[in-house]
Amino acid sequence: MTEFRVGDRKLYLSPVMDLFDRQIISYSVGNSPNLELTNSSLRGALACLEPGQQPLVHSDQGVQYQHASWRILLNDAGAAQSMSRKGNCYDNAVMENFFGHLKEELFHHVRFLSTEALATALKEYIRWYNNERISTKLKGLSPVQYRAQTLAA
Repeated sequence: MTEFRVGDRKLYLSPVMDLFDRQIISYSVGNSPNLELTNSSLRGALACLEPGQQPLVHSDQGVQYQHASWRILLNDAGAAQSMSRKGNCYDNAVMENFFGHLKEELFHHVRFLSTEALATALKEYIRWYNNERISTKLKGLSPVQYRAQTLAA
């Protein structure tokens, strides 16, 4: 989860990334870093699973990811939980890298007048990130292009 400040208000983004192609497969945006925000994005990601898939879900050690409701969602989906080591940001480097790109490419260059305007911009950024933004880690393809090419091979 990451936080944005717009004037005297805050907005939180809770994305779920598929590490195969670095696509944001689900996300939630809200005014509070609460359990519903993280659980909502997890439910969206789990809804994308094909029958029989049992993913490994990685997170940092935030209280939301240690909560019983998060663990129940994972257990009910047959997913395994993985957490970063305490105080080790490198374990969650791919997601932190996404947050860095997001803030540099979108947030730090625009003065948002409301959290609603930022939420709309985040939705468009994630669409662009998944479908158009190329990555050298993905052989110069976007996440969606990389998955399509890999599955076609």
